[in-house]
Amino acid sequence: MFDTGQVIETIEMIEREHLDIRTVTMGISLLPCIREGAKETAAAVYERVLRLAEGLVPTTEALSREYGIPIVNKRVSVTPVSLITAAFPKESPLVGEALDRAAGELGIDFLGGYSALVHKGTAEYEEKFLSTIPAVLASTKRLCASVNVGSTRSGINMDAVKELGGIVKETAERTKEQGGIGCCKLVVFCNAVEDNPFMAGAFHGVGESDTAINVGVSGPGVVHHALKALGEADLTEAAEVIKRTAFKITRAGQLIAKEAARRLNARFGIVDLSLAPTPARGDSVAHILEELGLSSVGCHGTTAALALLNDAVKKGGVMASSRVGGLSGAFIPVSEDIGMIEAAEKGEISLGKLEAMTAVCSVGLDMIAIPGDTPASTISAMIADEAAIGMINGKTTAVRVIPVPGKGVGDAVDFGGLLGHAPILPVHGGSAEKFISRGGLIPAPIHSFKN
Repeated sequence: MFDTGQVIETIEMIEREHLDIRTVTMGISLLPCIREGAKETAAAVYERVLRLAEGLVPTTEALSREYGIPIVNKRVSVTPVSLITAAFPKESPLVGEALDRAAGELGIDFLGGYSALVHKGTAEYEEKFLSTIPAVLASTKRLCASVNVGSTRSGINMDAVKELGGIVKETAERTKEQGGIGCCKLVVFCNAVEDNPFMAGAFHGVGESDTAINVGVSGPGVVHHALKALGEADLTEAAEVIKRTAFKITRAGQLIAKEAARRLNARFGIVDLSLAPTPARGDSVAHILEELGLSSVGCHGTTAALALLNDAVKKGGVMASSRVGGLSGAFIPVSEDIGMIEAAEKGEISLGKLEAMTAVCSVGLDMIAIPGDTPASTISAMIADEAAIGMINGKTTAVRVIPVPGKGVGDAVDFGGLLGHAPILPVHGGSAEKFISRGGLIPAPIHSFKN
């Protein structure tokens, strides 16, 4: 039971500190939808998603009203589509379009799972599937795509990494009238997880049940406010405050997740503890780091501060939920965090520093706008670098960069809404063309043989 003080505290978190449930995501297995042909499979996929997710939006809206907690996004994730369309990979767009149409009819924000898992090698059907990604992302509104190119146990599939540099470039070009927005819906992973509720990288793993409810909580503003009230304490005390705050935030997520699963007759999957920022002032991970004592995010000490934050969030959240999963930690998407945006505009944060920070946080190089004329091999090299960090450290890393057509350093791009806006960051002028063109497999580290 909640006492009066806890109720008042929660109300203050919601009204003044941007506490919300960032997403309720329903995972749906599409394996029962496989038919002999693409049209029949697409029809089965459309019908199954409509039927199983029919109550998602009204249920989450009812929960939001009843508990007084904003639920920002309602999403669906599905089995990686490349597995569903393996017999007819060139016709995969039919399934992608069916998913996008179902998402529109349901009124959900995004649907993830136009995905492929190629971390050890790329089968012929997956090669054909990957080639469809740019056109599908350009022709759909809500559909998101992801590709897993590496893992700690398998190494990094550099042939896929090479190909994805070109896929990112083509996706940007096909959506150039919107600043390359198609790339905002494409994530390249190492160590992708099967229960991530956040877009654009969500998909429903083959090891999951028919349906599952995964919830992503968020509360950068709450953590920032708690640290501000702490005053001049040492870092040990600051970590304790973050832990206690993460516990409270996660409790709200657990409550919504279990109740949503019950009402939707789905399995309760996980609560993702990630601090996911928005462009709104007062909802920034960067500002938390600055509250810890940095003059600006990006200066020396940023990686250490982020490590403290990420670890404290996990420790506090794990105690509050019976099932923690997804990515869980702190996100640093440049265009989606007002503090990151401002630091980038002032030149106080660079791609190199962002890469260093990804070694200790939840994801990777996320929502970063780069010059439109960046070579495909350079984008592939960024993917390889992040995959290496994930592979060696046994953690999930990802790349979501946007080469903005027709724009360069000094320009900016505005995607609107939660996707935010960002200045174009410079990339290193050196070439990785020869390295990327070698292809092959970067072998897994020796600890990958641990059983």
